[in-house]
Amino acid sequence: MNGLLLMGCDTKNLSDQEVSAPVAEQRDRVLTIHGHARNDEYYWVRDDNRADPDVLALLNAENAYTQAMLRATKYQQDKLFDEINQRLAANDRTVPVPTGHYSYYRDYRLGGEYPIYLRAELSDASQETVLLDVNKLSTDHAYYEIGNWSVSPNEKLLAYTEDVISRRQYTLKIKDIVSGTLRADEIKNVSPAIAWAAESRTLFYVAKDPETLLPYQVYRHRLGTPRSADVLVYEESDDAFSTSVWLSRSREFIVISSQSTRSSEIRLIPAGQPENRPVIFSPRQDDHEYRIRHAHGIFYIVTNWQANNFRLMKVAEKNFHDRRAWLEVVPHRPEVLLEDVEIFAQHLVVNERIEGLPQIRVIDLTDDASPDQVISFPDPAYTARLHSNPEIDTDKLRYVYSSLSTPETVFEYDMVTGDTRLLKQEKVAGGYDAEKYVSERIQIAARDGVLVPVSLVYRKDRYVPGTNPVYIYAYGAYGYATNPTFSTQRLSLLDRGFVYAMVHVRGGQDLGRQWYEQGKLLTKKNTFNDFVDASRALVAQGYADPENVFASGASAGGLLMGVIANEAPDLYKGIIAEVPFVDVITTMLDESIPLTAGEYDEWGDPRDEKFYGYMLSYSPYDQVKAQHYPNMLVTTGLQDSQVQYFEPVKWVSRLRRLKLDDNMLLIDIDMETGHGGASGRYKRHRLAALEYAFILQLSGRLD
Repeated sequence: MNGLLLMGCDTKNLSDQEVSAPVAEQRDRVLTIHGHARNDEYYWVRDDNRADPDVLALLNAENAYTQAMLRATKYQQDKLFDEINQRLAANDRTVPVPTGHYSYYRDYRLGGEYPIYLRAELSDASQETVLLDVNKLSTDHAYYEIGNWSVSPNEKLLAYTEDVISRRQYTLKIKDIVSGTLRADEIKNVSPAIAWAAESRTLFYVAKDPETLLPYQVYRHRLGTPRSADVLVYEESDDAFSTSVWLSRSREFIVISSQSTRSSEIRLIPAGQPENRPVIFSPRQDDHEYRIRHAHGIFYIVTNWQANNFRLMKVAEKNFHDRRAWLEVVPHRPEVLLEDVEIFAQHLVVNERIEGLPQIRVIDLTDDASPDQVISFPDPAYTARLHSNPEIDTDKLRYVYSSLSTPETVFEYDMVTGDTRLLKQEKVAGGYDAEKYVSERIQIAARDGVLVPVSLVYRKDRYVPGTNPVYIYAYGAYGYATNPTFSTQRLSLLDRGFVYAMVHVRGGQDLGRQWYEQGKLLTKKNTFNDFVDASRALVAQGYADPENVFASGASAGGLLMGVIANEAPDLYKGIIAEVPFVDVITTMLDESIPLTAGEYDEWGDPRDEKFYGYMLSYSPYDQVKAQHYPNMLVTTGLQDSQVQYFEPVKWVSRLRRLKLDDNMLLIDIDMETGHGGASGRYKRHRLAALEYAFILQLSGRLD
C-alpha cells in the first residue's frame, strides 16, 4: 500500500488508546500561479473515478479510525438514532394540493424509508391512485432520490427524475398512470427540471455536461421517439450560467431560465406551440437578476433593475420584450427585501423580509383603495413562506409557518374575509410541549460595529446562565437566508441542556441584498468575523459555558468552520464541518470540477491576482498551521459532486500532520452517498446521531 501508512492493528480488538490515526503519504505536487508556488502534498487523493486502491484504502482506514475512536459512544449513538426517529409520526400525509381534477399528496407509512406519491379524485377522495411508491423503486439501491415529478396536462402521464448514485445525475422516466407501466422513453444524465407541452406528447428536459455536471442543454422530446431524435432547443455556452426549464403556473408558457450568481435570462415557448423557437424575455445584463410570473395575459417581474432589494413590475404579454413598457407594481424599498410573489385572479401576494424576518402581504388587485392585508406571526424568530398554490382562480392562499419552537404548520388564508384555517401541523410523536422552550432573537456587535442577528432556542427548565453548552450554526453564502425553523432532531440537544444558536452572518441575504454583498468576494471575511464575534458575545452574555462552545456548518458553512478552526481555535471545544468547501484555491482554479465556473462571482476568480491573494489568505486547507486545534468531526460523501470528497480528506490529512494537540480529529466518509447524505427518512438521522454523540461526549452530557 503506497498511499497510506496505517499505524495500529485490527481496530475491532483495540481500545481507543491503542488506535493510531491513519497517516496519508505525502506526494509533492507544486502548483504555481502569479509567481507563487504551493505544494499540495495530498493532491493525489483526488480520484475522479473513485477506484484508486491507495485512495480507497485511505478512506476506509479513516472510517475505521473514526469508528474505533467513537466506539465508546456506540450505545448512545444507537439511542440517539432511535430517539430522533421515534419523534417521527409513523404515518404522515402532506396537505393535499388540488390541481385539475385531482388532489396530490405524499404519504409516509409505518416503517417506510421513502414516501409514496398519490393522487385522489376531487369528486371522490376514495378513488386513490399510487403515482410513485419510492419504497419499491429504491429496492436494491443504497441511495435513491426523486428529483422532480410532473403530471401531463391530460392527467394521464407522469414524468419523473431519479438519482440512484447521489451525484445529482438524474434519469428521466415516464409512467402511464392509468396502466401503471413505464414507457420505453428513458433519458440519462439530466437535471431534475422537466416541463410538459400542452398536448401531453412533448416533454422538455435539461441535459448535463458529463464532466462539469452543469445543466446546459434544453431538449424537446417527442414521446415514443428515441433520444437521438430529440431536438436541441437551447444550449447555454457560458459556464457561469446554469439552465433550467419549467411550465409557467398559468400553463401557457414553457420557461427556459439561464441563471448565474448575478445575472438572469429567460426564454419563452408557448406551451401550445412547443416547436416554436424560444424568445428572449429580457436579454442578460450584468447585475440584472429577474424572475417572472404569468397570469391572465400579464407578466409580473421580480427584478433588481434599479432596485437593489428588488421590486415588482408588470407588462402586458404582447409587450414583454420592451423593458420601457414595464410598469411598477411594488416599488423598491431599501429596508425591505422582496423575496417572492404569487399572482391570483384578484390578489397579489408578496413574501418580503423586513429586518431579517419574513412578512406575507396580500394586495387587492381589484381595488386600489383597499388596504393591504399583512399576515402577522407571534414568535421573535421564525420563518414564513408560500406553500404550493397551483391554481390562479382562487381566493385561498396557503402558506407555511415555523419557528425554532413551533413545528412546521400549513395555513390557508382567505384573501377576501381575512380568515385563517389550520390545515396541518407537523406531528412530534410522543408529544411535544412548546411551552417548555424559549425562542429569542438578539443582536451582537461585530468587530466593525455592524449588528448581527442571532436566533436562539433552549429549554427553559434546563437553562442556567453561564453554564449551558452551546451549539452554534451558520451558513452565510450565495445570498441564502438562514431561516429559524423547527427541528425534531434538535430536541435531542435542547433536552440535554444545550442552547442552540443560529448566527445570521453576512453572506446570506437575511437582512437584504446588501447583507449578501457584504459577505462575498473581497468582503468574504465579514462572514467569518461575524461568526467568531457572535460566539464570543454568546459567552459574554451568559448564553454559553465558555468551556463548552461548539460550532457547526455544512458546505459553504463548512468553509466557515475551516476558517474559525484556523483563526479562533481556542474559542471552541468542538467543531463539526459537514461536506466542507475547504480547498478554495485549488478548486476554483480547476474548471473541470463541477460548479467551479459558476462560482467566480461568489468567491472571486483566483486567476486574478487580487482575488488569489484574498482567497488564499482564508482558504482553510492552505492556512493549516502548526498550532492547537479544537476537537473536530468532519463528514463527506464519496459521490459528492458539489464539494468533492478529496477536499475534506486532504484537509484532515494536513491537519493531522501539523496540529500540536491530542484533541480528536475524525472524518466520517459515507461511501454510498453525496452532498445531501443518506436518502431514507430514518437512515438520514444516523449521521446526526453520530455528530450529537460526539459533542455530547465532549460536553460531558452523554447519558
